[in-house]
Amino acid sequence: MKLAAVLLLCGQVLSYNYTTKYFEVPVDHFSFTNNATFKLKYLINNSFWVDDGPIFFYTGNEGTIENFAENTGFMFDIASQFNAVLVFAEHRYYGESLPFGNESYADPARLGYLTSNQALADYVDLINYLQTTRSRSSYSNKVPVVAFGGSYGGMLASWLRMKFPASVVGAIASSAPIWQFQGLTPCENFNRIVTDVYKTALDDDCSAPLSRSWKVIRNITSNDAGKAWLSAQWKLCTPLKTQSDVDTLVNWFSEIVINMAMVNYPYPTSFLAPLPAYPVRSFCYKMTESQTVDDETLLTTIGAALEIYTNYTQTTKCNVINETAAALGEDAWDFQACTEMIMPMCSTDDDMFENSPWDFDTYSENCYKKWGVKQTHPELPILEYGGKEISSASNIVFSNGLLDPWSSGGVLSNVSSSVSAVIIPEGAHHLDLRGENKDDPESVIEARQFHIRNIKKWITDYYYSRDRKFFKNTSLYEKVTFARRVNT
Repeated sequence: MKLAAVLLLCGQVLSYNYTTKYFEVPVDHFSFTNNATFKLKYLINNSFWVDDGPIFFYTGNEGTIENFAENTGFMFDIASQFNAVLVFAEHRYYGESLPFGNESYADPARLGYLTSNQALADYVDLINYLQTTRSRSSYSNKVPVVAFGGSYGGMLASWLRMKFPASVVGAIASSAPIWQFQGLTPCENFNRIVTDVYKTALDDDCSAPLSRSWKVIRNITSNDAGKAWLSAQWKLCTPLKTQSDVDTLVNWFSEIVINMAMVNYPYPTSFLAPLPAYPVRSFCYKMTESQTVDDETLLTTIGAALEIYTNYTQTTKCNVINETAAALGEDAWDFQACTEMIMPMCSTDDDMFENSPWDFDTYSENCYKKWGVKQTHPELPILEYGGKEISSASNIVFSNGLLDPWSSGGVLSNVSSSVSAVIIPEGAHHLDLRGENKDDPESVIEARQFHIRNIKKWITDYYYSRDRKFFKNTSLYEKVTFARRVNT
């Protein structure tokens, strides 16, 4: 089935074409007694591919794979330069890639196969199949594969290169918080970055009224009349009734504030929600002169400002407060965040959020109540992937935007001569993986050029190593043709 995703950005129409396919993978890659399989969805674009060209492989993350393909225009932008085939693989338990169909979330026994290791093994199997079907008849070896990923997908891309270097020649890991785990990164760093984004959005400190708002919300919703009033002001689909509802509202509000910082792009986008250029700035404009108003006016002002995120298209009739990013698989990610991807977060007096200490025991107990699983080893991903001891890795570029709160757990300095860090001062969440845009800051343009140079080197080195025998036993014409190909 062929699909074309057409995006309108600042008057520029971008068309990303792909064909939807499915590949059968084991439910459990690490068992010799479980033979169950399921169909993993992937998207493919062959239009740029020339015989023996590389594969650019996106390691899908927590959502439908179409959403990531449509927001990773960088791969489409450079595919013709490398004669590459583009592949976007969906992560198991997201989108259509459900190991047990509609029963995939039914119980812990079925959900237990939702791990990063299983997902990486899915990708390795798919890569092997794709390489095998694209080998040149004159060569016995396979075409090179470069992994790409953003956010959790960037973590997967880097881990794919670390654990399976024979499958991918290198990885572009954008906004990949591989160090956002217990003992590696202070839990308060994430929210401090979010706060800084709001502090600097305008000349007035936009974080101050937000810092005040949490106590105001708690005070006003301390009685039924206040709950009803705020439910109406913020246009909630389901009115607040209990203290638990208020807690859910506070979490929803916090997540929206964080999401706007993450996708604070310099042009309109629709990745997490339809948003204007620089949504934090637009939000803060609506908050101007709100620092000295009374409590009810403050919350009324915030409710109107939130519509930058919740109702930019003017089509939302009411707000569902247990969802902030419909395109992402929030339930499946919640399970992962309870089992393997436990990333400590906390708030202190030094940020604009309601104070909230990190308490692993309470976190683990809440996970057990919801999912029926209890993680007693939060250091598991550090043991699996090495934590900060990754100097033995090679051919990875970690890129991070300093406007992105996830940079708190990112690799911000070079690890070695072949594991590099790229800093994008004006960049939000994996901005460098998005398609070229006339409003791109210079720092993201430079980051993409750095990616291209590294990809060229990785592919050239691979071809040269693979084809040394070919080089020794071919004509001058064939050697020149080969050299032109690898240096395109």
